Amino acid sequence: MSTDRSVPEALPHGEISEPFPNIFFVTGSASVALRIPIRFSRNMTIIRQGEELTLVNSVRLNEAGLKKIDNLGTIKHVIRLAGFHGMDDPFYRTRYGAKIWSVNAPYIAGSDRSVEPYLVPDQVIDESSTLPITNARLVEFKSTSPGEGLLLIEQEGGIVVSGDCLQNWSKPDRYFNIPARIIMRLSGFIKPHNIGPGWLKSAKPEVEEIKSLLNLKFNHVLPAHGTPVIGNAKSLYTQTISAL
Repeated sequence: MSTDRSVPEALPHGEISEPFPNIFFVTGSASVALRIPIRFSRNMTIIRQGEELTLVNSVRLNEAGLKKIDNLGTIKHVIRLAGFHGMDDPFYRTRYGAKIWSVNAPYIAGSDRSVEPYLVPDQVIDESSTLPITNARLVEFKSTSPGEGLLLIEQEGGIVVSGDCLQNWSKPDRYFNIPARIIMRLSGFIKPHNIGPGWLKSAKPEVEEIKSLLNLKFNHVLPAHGTPVIGNAKSLYTQTISAL
């Protein structure tokens, strides 16, 4: 059950697209209050199997957007891949009764792990978990804190859905405010086929574990941050990963 933490309102987002059969993608936004508020984009992937929908990297949509999701099927599951994500998971549990699957990471706002989590997942997942998507498995980063994983879907030559690890912000998009455009470019976020610099600094993954991603078979990446990489994705990320 969630605590008294307020559920965030829907923020600006785009339209739902279908990059692959029964796999949908929508870009929304997030706002973070630092010394000055910064706003940037984040993405949700929606996977349909039969009439059931699984949301990965959940983003709360407005009522018009939710109606379009409802037209796709019934929301049954939410998968949280990134320990720094999850603020909209309580909304989908409360509204739809969705089962929450999460990597091993507490649901907390900020870095103070002494605070009470605002949500307890229904299932903590690792590489041995049977996921609600029959042709997918979790690739877990075991060295990070908080937890992080990738979803590898065995379709179209391999589709990776990433959290904060694999990003693809080649340029700021329309969801970036001016402070975010400046700060995130200076911090190294605005690069194509990138390893998330904030994730590298805060979660401290082992380099060899990141390099092991090149042993996976995948051709596309649907990132939580940035635009989809459709085709030749493994080759495009190889240079960045090999340079670590």
